[in-house]
Amino acid sequence: MKRIALAVLAVFVAWSVMDFIIHGVILSSSYEATASLWRPMNEMNMSIMYLAVLISAVTFALIYSRLVARKGLATGLTYGLLFGVATGVSMGFGSYAVMPIPFNMAFTWFLGSVIEAAVGGVIVGWVIRE
Repeated sequence: MKRIALAVLAVFVAWSVMDFIIHGVILSSSYEATASLWRPMNEMNMSIMYLAVLISAVTFALIYSRLVARKGLATGLTYGLLFGVATGVSMGFGSYAVMPIPFNMAFTWFLGSVIEAAVGGVIVGWVIRE
């Protein structure tokens, strides 16, 4: 249980830092250009965003812990890449299909999801191993 808790904390921190880099730095000009699509900053609820990241990190680590038989770094990376492609396609290109966002934003959401999940996979594979 300690390893799962440590993995959750590490994934949460890693994903939060990467989210800041992706959304706060890399995509900041894209968000400004599409400001009419988003809530104003003073209306955004960051505590809900962090809660969503925490719940995602818990779920990500528990799926790996409970459902992956052969645990290890390579398996964690594979799990993370597959998870990232599955969520990234939905996040990036699924959103692009229904929202008037620039393609580079959709692609960055996709690629960011893949990279974040791959990093998360490496973390769970390293922390929760046999």
